[in-house]
Amino acid sequence: MNADRRFRHFLAIDWSGAKGQRQKGIALAIADAAGGPPVLVEHRWSREDVLAVLRDDLPPNTLVGLDLGIALPHADCGGYFPGLSETPEDAPALWHLIDRVAADEPNLGANSFVAHPDLRPYFRDGSETGTHFGCDGASHGRGRFRVTEQAQAAMGCKPYSNFNLVGAAQVGKSSLTGMRMLHHLRGHLPVWPIDPLPHKGSVVVEIYTSLAALEAGRSAAKAKMRSYEALNEALAALGSPPVERTGAVDDHATDALLTAAWLRKVAHDPERWSPEGLTPDIARTEGWTFGAL
Repeated sequence: MNADRRFRHFLAIDWSGAKGQRQKGIALAIADAAGGPPVLVEHRWSREDVLAVLRDDLPPNTLVGLDLGIALPHADCGGYFPGLSETPEDAPALWHLIDRVAADEPNLGANSFVAHPDLRPYFRDGSETGTHFGCDGASHGRGRFRVTEQAQAAMGCKPYSNFNLVGAAQVGKSSLTGMRMLHHLRGHLPVWPIDPLPHKGSVVVEIYTSLAALEAGRSAAKAKMRSYEALNEALAALGSPPVERTGAVDDHATDALLTAAWLRKVAHDPERWSPEGLTPDIARTEGWTFGAL
């Protein structure tokens, strides 16, 4: 991508896979290419609300960052669900499968997907670790990882497997519900690098908010910020004006605000769009986390 000012707006979305219609864990923040502090979009969001914004109400030429895994590991075992007769061939087919299995579940939920008897053995939930949680039945304590998550780890982050459904840091259900949303966005909004980066218009990328925090001078262990004072220190490190608030704030809001400013700072760097580990096959099957180099 040419390093010109191709995007005019930068929308960061902190996502949630929790049960229920409206989620306190979803936060949206937007930064304008013209400058100024990032702005929190105040609302008690549902996943369907976010889908509607992305499908019908985006400002023109917006780079959208979604804090979730846009696919499951594929390269490590040669497939998403090795041994399953109908394992999908690429990420859009995976999204379609998730949405089809969970079609009757409201709120873009994915609990019925991970509970399906053919699919449950690939996941670790609160009661058991599936026999296929690792490749070929091997025991892997942290589960399977995509190539991009290995790149995150090399940068100092501690990623979690999208096949893990246990604990406060689990990302599995969050990612699976997000993949249902991505299925419903097909034909409306491209998702890089599964889709080529278009020359104009809006596009979705996967983000990992810890990467933004690292570039703002915070460690991975201290990536979460729970005050506007801490947030504004990090924003200053990115060259962004501060948010004119003080006091406590939840880390979903600060994740979104900081990452919106980070996207604005780095989106026009060509290196971000051509990481070393991103091959055409990885792009179509696993996708990539924007900023993982």
